[in-house]
Amino acid sequence: MKRFNTTAVCIPAKHYMVDLSERVSEIKKMVDAGEYFTINRARQYGKTTTLAVLANFLKPEYDVLSLDFQKISTDSFQSEKSFVKAFCRQILSRGKKLFIPEGTKNALNDYISRREEKAVFDELFTTLSEWCENTEKPLVMIIDEVDNAAGSQVFLDFLSQLRADFLEREIDPDKKTFQSVILAGVTDVKHLKNRMRSESEHKDNSPWNIASDFNIDMSLSESGIQRMLVEYENDHHTGMDTGAMAKRLRDYTNGYPFLVSRICQLIDETVSRTLSLSEAWTTTGFDEAIKMLLAENNTLFQSLTKNLNNHPELRDSVRSILMEGTRITWTGQQDSIVLMQMYGFIRNDNNTVRISNRIFETILYNLFLSDEELKRNVFSRQGDFAKNIFVRDGILNVRLILEHFIETYIQIYGPLEEKFKEKDGREQFLLYLKPIINGTGNYYIEAQTRDQKRTDVNIDYLGHQYVIEMKIWHGERYNAEGEKQISGYLDYWHLNTGYMLSFNFNKKKKPGVERIRIGDKVLFEGTV
Repeated sequence: MKRFNTTAVCIPAKHYMVDLSERVSEIKKMVDAGEYFTINRARQYGKTTTLAVLANFLKPEYDVLSLDFQKISTDSFQSEKSFVKAFCRQILSRGKKLFIPEGTKNALNDYISRREEKAVFDELFTTLSEWCENTEKPLVMIIDEVDNAAGSQVFLDFLSQLRADFLEREIDPDKKTFQSVILAGVTDVKHLKNRMRSESEHKDNSPWNIASDFNIDMSLSESGIQRMLVEYENDHHTGMDTGAMAKRLRDYTNGYPFLVSRICQLIDETVSRTLSLSEAWTTTGFDEAIKMLLAENNTLFQSLTKNLNNHPELRDSVRSILMEGTRITWTGQQDSIVLMQMYGFIRNDNNTVRISNRIFETILYNLFLSDEELKRNVFSRQGDFAKNIFVRDGILNVRLILEHFIETYIQIYGPLEEKFKEKDGREQFLLYLKPIINGTGNYYIEAQTRDQKRTDVNIDYLGHQYVIEMKIWHGERYNAEGEKQISGYLDYWHLNTGYMLSFNFNKKKKPGVERIRIGDKVLFEGTV
């Protein structure tokens, strides 16, 4: 029986996975065109799985040399001669799966065994060219985990040799070299170069400036996820609504492969221990899996936090987007934006920078709020002290939460002052809310409504959903528009009751929570 997999490569015969045929067909077009390119995506984005499927897909028409730089030691990148030896060993280890001409084998073995005059790139690439001349099918080289070469001048020299052969092939049709070269890793090769060169050097003569742009979408589509769930359903007969579950998975992950597989794996293997398998594949089971996922310290989340800690400017930018609602225009030439995309933090949403997915948003919110909690933030403590009064029969009393938050805020700060910033109010409310739902429910910020004027907080708690709009008061007209907006938002989520929290500077305001009816909807509007 197949299972969901979140470690190493996914194998179609063993694991439930989205069909990658369409994706690898698009990549094959680039190979057919003789292009050299890099697949750089964030950690656990399905690169290795895609390469494995691609290699099998290419084999009818091409000889495929698949290498993994993860298997080459750091010491082997220290000199050209040691790298050549390690590279030759990698090639020869593929001998059982790939035809290597006898002359090529002998030459590679000679380079490895030499003790005095060690082989260098000139000799290696001459041998590789002879190999390309003596194959019945064109030779494609795929190299995974090129990040292991980060900081290596030897690797840059290796790329320069590949570039030289590529350019010679373009000029001389009789020149035999690789049909295509594919490099895969998190780090774009341009950034490997930037780390090594001085400011004056790294602007010129990139060793990989021959590379074609790789614009193929590697996220998992909603339809692809559904087909995977249909396969699972045919095996297990849970009665799940595969379409609704696929949509929910896509909404939360934006198709990030590891996150999709991990949520499914948690539902199948962990949530099903306390619920029946049929109950596990419902909204209730899904929410339970999300809660478990957010509590994990898996390698993907560790990578996110490590990159934030290593790049303080990225941390400041991400915090500004989340906590302050800052809108940043997408600029591909801005280094911080390029890095944030490379590490998987952000995506381009109609030329606006967005956090990549709802899971990452919540992880990052929790991280930034935790910074405040460690400072013994009074709102976090007050929410924790009062949390037991807000739930009755599994129903979260959001009106009561608003009332108590407003009372706490006024007790601590008094009337709002003009220097108040909305981000402060958002942060304090989330700090108050977090311990109340922690361990039982989840929250996320709706990306489409988060800006400097308005933020919608969505809460999932024991199968029930609650929507709270937070905003600064800008007059009766603006408030009426906000009420209309949240009414439409409730329609979208098929809810009849919504909540609003306004931070109001009007001295004649009346703090507290008021019940308002808007058409067939009920709105509880809290005013600080």
